[in-house]
Amino acid sequence: MHADPAWIVPSWPAPARVRALSTTRQGGVSGGPYGLAGGRPGGLNLGTHVGDDAQAVASNRARLAEALPSSPRWLEQVHGCAVVTADTGGAAPAGDAPRADASIACAAGQVCAVMTADCLPVLLCDRAGTVVGVAHAGWRGLCAGVIEATLDRMSQPVHAAGGNGSEWLAWLGPAIGPDAFEVGAEVRAAFLEAALPGEREAVELAFRAGAKGKYLADIYRLAITRLARAGCTQVFGGDRCTVAEAESFYSYRRDGTTGRMASLIWLQP
Repeated sequence: MHADPAWIVPSWPAPARVRALSTTRQGGVSGGPYGLAGGRPGGLNLGTHVGDDAQAVASNRARLAEALPSSPRWLEQVHGCAVVTADTGGAAPAGDAPRADASIACAAGQVCAVMTADCLPVLLCDRAGTVVGVAHAGWRGLCAGVIEATLDRMSQPVHAAGGNGSEWLAWLGPAIGPDAFEVGAEVRAAFLEAALPGEREAVELAFRAGAKGKYLADIYRLAITRLARAGCTQVFGGDRCTVAEAESFYSYRRDGTTGRMASLIWLQP
């Protein structure tokens, strides 16, 4: 696969048949708030639900499709924990997309995908290269257990094939960084309430005092804690900030009206 230079190809020790990429805002045809920084044309907005011109989005998705073995299984993301199995039905109308925030695939050529513009995309695979998955982890879904639900669903085909599913790999894609993610005290309280006894210190360290009554949250650190809970300690990525890097990424927190990027993973046919 030869990815567009503007796309991010994860740097992680995944098996050779595991392929993945995360798009940026660059390399498409969208303009205005869905374009490049400053409203210049050339944005690769992939979201059909954000107000962008439908033909522009279709063109952007067609550009992405050139690098994929099949159409992605797009989801109607609702900040929950539902996990579906990807199939080749990704070209279905947006209204037919399943309401879910994660998908998995154990058959070659099935592309799992989530869209983000500050929320955390988590790419997952087993070290044997038998199953892949991706989760959309906004703070609500992350706190509710979307990562654990995804790895639990991925473990089923692994166990059925005779594997133990003990060696998971994760790559954390571009998300709002720890210096930009200001949240209320209720968010911190929710994560502390959901923390297991051995996780409480790590969760506390993921929040720094901000403005009065507010905290700065490290969604990457929170995700690492939840990955460890689910048995995944080999974690990579987690070093980009969608808010700070305006030239590269869409950010809902920064701009309000904006486009959406995609993080995708599949098993090479």
